[in-house]
Amino acid sequence: MLLRNAWYIGAWADELGDKPLARRICGDPVVLFRDGSGKAAALADRCCHRAAPLHLGSIVEAGIQCGYHGLVFNAAGRCVTIPGQKLIPRDAQVRSYQTIEKDQLVWLWMGDTALADSAKIVDFPYHNDPARWPNKHAVYPIKGNYMLMVDNLMDLTHLGYLHARTVGGNPGAHVEADMKTVRTATGLKFTRWMRNSLPPPSYVKAAGFQGRVDRCQEFEFVAPNTILQWTGATDAGTATENPQRDFRFQFRLFHGLTPETETSCFYFWSAANGYRQNDPEVTEQLYREIAPTFLEDKEMVEAQQKRLDEFGDQGLVDIASDANRMHMRRIIERLIAAEQSAMAAE
Repeated sequence: MLLRNAWYIGAWADELGDKPLARRICGDPVVLFRDGSGKAAALADRCCHRAAPLHLGSIVEAGIQCGYHGLVFNAAGRCVTIPGQKLIPRDAQVRSYQTIEKDQLVWLWMGDTALADSAKIVDFPYHNDPARWPNKHAVYPIKGNYMLMVDNLMDLTHLGYLHARTVGGNPGAHVEADMKTVRTATGLKFTRWMRNSLPPPSYVKAAGFQGRVDRCQEFEFVAPNTILQWTGATDAGTATENPQRDFRFQFRLFHGLTPETETSCFYFWSAANGYRQNDPEVTEQLYREIAPTFLEDKEMVEAQQKRLDEFGDQGLVDIASDANRMHMRRIIERLIAAEQSAMAAE
């Protein structure tokens, strides 16, 4: 089951252009667009006249126009124009989703609108600071449950194996990393140190390391769908207690997972460059180095989903590195259980 009383990313802000954008979120067909004032909006992707998908229509000043018979719907989902007809039926409307544009992302509330609280949307101001954190982003459709990607991103013991050619480095360094985990009200945070380790190939290309490095990674999972990451490295033996301030090589990654269905999702991610910010090519290089890593994750998660579809999770075992995964899963299970209980009580 999917949690509906939550904010999910519908699109990157720059995906909303001169044509409607179709997405399926939590099983719902949704169309996203900007109205005449430039405000982002999201409606059910189904005209109330003859069920034509609205994304096959066009954007007009008043909102979105159905491509079948020309009905126009505003950002609230209300029909405001019917060609050849002055009287508009009161029930001529489609569902609208509460929409918030923040930090270059368009967020949608998929559940009970009375429970929507925009203050609960994750902050990531680095998207708005191109001078200090020049960044580039993408979205990948993934044929796998969104929590499989959360599992993947929050368990870094796989890096040395799956990503050996890119950001991985030595597998043993990841498995034996010095790790501190703190559970939070909305998820968990962890910090990993890999001191005196060999730099992965991508770090050497980006920062020109000549020898061993001290690596640090800081991750935070914010339920149900967001992971915030800071990663850095410095020459071995030069690390301080404040790596985010002092490391000469560092970057930030944003990870947002939006369930499309129970077995597919959209992966919104960005890479923000925190070194040599005045050189645009550096940001491009960072993106080019990281993008193949996430495509490797995509391939593995999609392969996992196929096996889960075939066999289920019967017979699977947990190992020590699954502790964070199990905690995150329990958080989501509690949120879904609370939502279902509240619905049953209505």
